[in-house]
Amino acid sequence: MPQTILTIEDDAAIRRGIVDALQFAGFRVLQAGTFRAGQELATTEAYDLLLLDVLLPDGSGLDILDAVRETRPTKPVIMLTARGTEADRVAGLQGGADDYVIKPFSMRELMARVQAVLRRVPPEPETTQPFRVLGDGTLHLDRAEYVGPFGNRSELSPREVQLLEYFMAHPDRPVTRDELLRSVWGLDTRGVTTRTVDMHIARIREKLGDRGSDPQLILTVRGRGYLWQSSMCQPVEEQP
Repeated sequence: MPQTILTIEDDAAIRRGIVDALQFAGFRVLQAGTFRAGQELATTEAYDLLLLDVLLPDGSGLDILDAVRETRPTKPVIMLTARGTEADRVAGLQGGADDYVIKPFSMRELMARVQAVLRRVPPEPETTQPFRVLGDGTLHLDRAEYVGPFGNRSELSPREVQLLEYFMAHPDRPVTRDELLRSVWGLDTRGVTTRTVDMHIARIREKLGDRGSDPQLILTVRGRGYLWQSSMCQPVEEQP
């Protein structure tokens, strides 16, 4: 299935050029020309990368970026803008953008940046597919619930689902609390002292039956953070 790019750009000619170039490169394209339509698509539709204009006729692309980082913290975003000052670039990057392209730009440059950002982003887990957890329970991210071996069900909060998705996209390596705060909560961690990550991990462990002194799924790596052990969470094979 081709990857999907969402393009939010108010200039119809530029948007048409971007859409044509993306489609020629084999991408599926979603598009919007206003803040309102763009924010709706950016926060509800499925896509692999967002091309986002900063200046829109009815709002700021930076506000859309904030909304995306709140609901989809790991979604790659490239900002498009005619505003080329350092302050504008910094604002976008600090808001969580992965790259910044200043108008006018060539389609060749834009395609190169799109491909570069997509290569850096790990594939997201297939959230519609259930996962066998710790050998007996079943995790349904699309339904935000865990079903235990005896049929007991635990509902997962949106933030817990985001944490699980992030862990599953970054398996078998230590993930620091700062990384989780930046990528899942969208927080600037400078000067931040919080136990919210630890509390969320404790709740997830409790719900998935990974509690106790020797957890097997989300490991604590002393002095470094947490590690998602992928061997303890495998996709459920579909029955023929």
